[in-house]
Amino acid sequence: MGDTGCERGFRSCSACLSFVSILLCRLRSFTSSSLGSGAAPLWSAQRLRWGAGCPLGKVTMDISYLRTSLTFLFLPLVVFGAPADEPSLTEPGPGACKRCCDSLDSSSDTPPVPPSHHHFPYPMPEVRPYINITILKGEKGDRGEPGMPGKWGKEGPRGERGAQGQKGSKGQMGTAGDPCKHQYAAFSVGRKKALHSSEGFQVLLFDTVFVNLYSHFDMFNGKFYCSVGGLYYFSLNVHTWNFKETYMHIMRNEEEAVILYAQPSDRSIMQSQSLMLELQENDEIWVRLYKRERENAIYSDDVDVYITFSGYLVKPSIE
Repeated sequence: MGDTGCERGFRSCSACLSFVSILLCRLRSFTSSSLGSGAAPLWSAQRLRWGAGCPLGKVTMDISYLRTSLTFLFLPLVVFGAPADEPSLTEPGPGACKRCCDSLDSSSDTPPVPPSHHHFPYPMPEVRPYINITILKGEKGDRGEPGMPGKWGKEGPRGERGAQGQKGSKGQMGTAGDPCKHQYAAFSVGRKKALHSSEGFQVLLFDTVFVNLYSHFDMFNGKFYCSVGGLYYFSLNVHTWNFKETYMHIMRNEEEAVILYAQPSDRSIMQSQSLMLELQENDEIWVRLYKRERENAIYSDDVDVYITFSGYLVKPSIE
């Protein structure tokens, strides 16, 4: 810690008093030598008897007076302390510490370094160490193990639609299909003759062809033979007879699929029925008129077509 002014003054006074004590010792030695070796005992014995009238007593009084004067002279230094040269607060002293990373520009806005109470009689050199980082840098270590995966973040907003890519190259040609299989099927036929019920069931035959794609409908038997399995749509339209019942079925193989029925009436009307069926290859679709247990008939003439039966493939099973 730095010394106070009072301590510095005390040390200065002690130094001065030591100097005066040395001086008095020299004077005492000088006096003893001037009186001679034989006079020393006499001076010691007659010191009190001589008093102020003797030369030696006068010297002793002068020395006491000098010591008293010096005491009053250095007393203010003991009380108030010796003046000290304090360094300026605005600029660091020559012995103040500085960091090697501080700017060399004295006009920088960095705060001044607190003054130090230790002064050196000579300027201290500024030591700025330089460390070569390339020497301290070691070799690259091995890759560490991957850490635990973090939690999934929130889903971000959907981005804009990207630009259309380039057209791809043409693919390879597929295997050739069966030339006997066709992925299309359709027919539409009609009848110009009326039909009455008999003792047994009757197959409704047709005499007019509107459409018969690939001849899948057999006009001689009055049946449609399925060559392409898939979903089909069928429709039947007839004209009823006055005062007679109309009772017919659309058949799938030997099973009744749907009925077309009309009660007896004094007026004849057009009656229709339609459905969709999932057919397998070689299934048969045809129309049957009920037997005589019920008096039923369908009307037509030789000029117009009143009776029609149609069907077509909606979707094949294997595309």
